[in-house]
Amino acid sequence: MYISITPQKISEGYSKSSADFVNYLEKENEGRSPENVEQFFDQFHDRIDHNHVVREIDANTKKLRNRDPRFYSITISPSQRELRHLDNPDIQLKEYTRQIMEEYAKSFHRETEIQVENIKYYAKIEHERTYKGFDRQVRENAPFNKKIIHLRNEIRMVDRGEIPGSIPKLEKEILNLQAAIPHKVNGIPIVEGMKKEGLQTHVHIIVSRKDISNQFSLSPGSKHKASEVQLNGKTVKRGFDRDKFFQNAEKAFDKTFGYDRNYVEKYRSHKIFSRDPQRYFSQLLDLPQTEKGMAIKLLRQTGIEVPNIHIPTNQVQMALQTIKQVKRAMEIAVQSSSIGI
Repeated sequence: MYISITPQKISEGYSKSSADFVNYLEKENEGRSPENVEQFFDQFHDRIDHNHVVREIDANTKKLRNRDPRFYSITISPSQRELRHLDNPDIQLKEYTRQIMEEYAKSFHRETEIQVENIKYYAKIEHERTYKGFDRQVRENAPFNKKIIHLRNEIRMVDRGEIPGSIPKLEKEILNLQAAIPHKVNGIPIVEGMKKEGLQTHVHIIVSRKDISNQFSLSPGSKHKASEVQLNGKTVKRGFDRDKFFQNAEKAFDKTFGYDRNYVEKYRSHKIFSRDPQRYFSQLLDLPQTEKGMAIKLLRQTGIEVPNIHIPTNQVQMALQTIKQVKRAMEIAVQSSSIGI
């Protein structure tokens, strides 16, 4: 499970309105008949029109400064393994989104407990994803595509008489490179912007910075972690507990759908990896054989090769360069949602 929280972009060239973001989320509805349009939903209502979403989010900005985000975007991206576990992803992910937003509300520290009824949000299910530049398949195809472009430019120059050369020979080189490209979908080389194959259902949520009464600011931003402040002579906690939110979101999925989460899929494991890769691989290789086999299989599906050696728990010995390379590969895999957190 990959869950991200992103603030609205506030800078020159970006609108303060939520309209651009909401319209972007309407991209899958283009060309659909009215009865087949995927609409927004919130905690208590289904089939909410996108124009209503824009009006509600844009109007809920009382006393926010010009540089304050008006809203945050939460993306819920289950892995293909998690999606295959679900019987009806559309219905079940809608149920799960409502559970997650309850956990989102509980993760705020305030004088009085925040309830999901205090949160103004709208969510939308999407079924398609496209390859991004940081995806492993795009990166590994890139050198081949670069050479092909270079050869095609040479063919044009030869054809114009600008340089000597054999066009048939250059065309043969291109065919050889096209055959050698490692990643394809139905015989077509993967490039940035191409639709991803397989199950890609995910959820986008737009949540207002202000509570539903338009009185209080509720920021989940990284600069607003839980902290203690003095308020009316009392020490109270303020901020948003991201760890609590991510952990409870993961537990909610597993409990609701009876999902047996592997070591490499756990949020706790990813935290260990980011702080201590040696400890991460030591724990991975100490797992029971069945779970370890699945863990290595899941990692290799992302293009990460796990060292095929025993690493003692109390005396980890792995080359520093190897750790750096694997760590970078893991970071890229997380960004592309091929490994969840």
